[in-house]
Amino acid sequence: METYQATIEDLEGVSNLFNSYRMFYEKPSDLEGAKKYIKERLENEESVIFVVKNDQKYVGFTQLYPVFSSISMKKSWMLNDMFVDQEARKLGIGQVLLHKVKDYAVKTGAKSVVLETAPDNYAAQKLYEKNGYVRDTQFYHYELSVT
Repeated sequence: METYQATIEDLEGVSNLFNSYRMFYEKPSDLEGAKKYIKERLENEESVIFVVKNDQKYVGFTQLYPVFSSISMKKSWMLNDMFVDQEARKLGIGQVLLHKVKDYAVKTGAKSVVLETAPDNYAAQKLYEKNGYVRDTQFYHYELSVT
């Protein structure tokens, strides 16, 4: 297995995984939209994407976005997307990606890594908690939809 930070050369492979990830969350397939979205993030350096390849096949990815804390005056990373191809699950790829994320956060001097997951995504919750992520019970999260 090979794990590294994605570049524009990985656009096709990452876009396919990103499209599958969106479909996992019950969004319709939109490969062209996924490709456009990932291309913009990579070209504008708006996110950091790590990929895992196994025998030259893209089998997993994670996407981080920078967020900032005024109180601590430090950067954190939001682990916004993580997906492992159905055929590659149970091979430790999620674990590999989480290690890469943690190493990157330490390397960049971040305060923390934050994430959200669906309440019924028990497998992901178990993996996150196994890796030291703690569920927030101190704050409520709100969202204002403007579209």
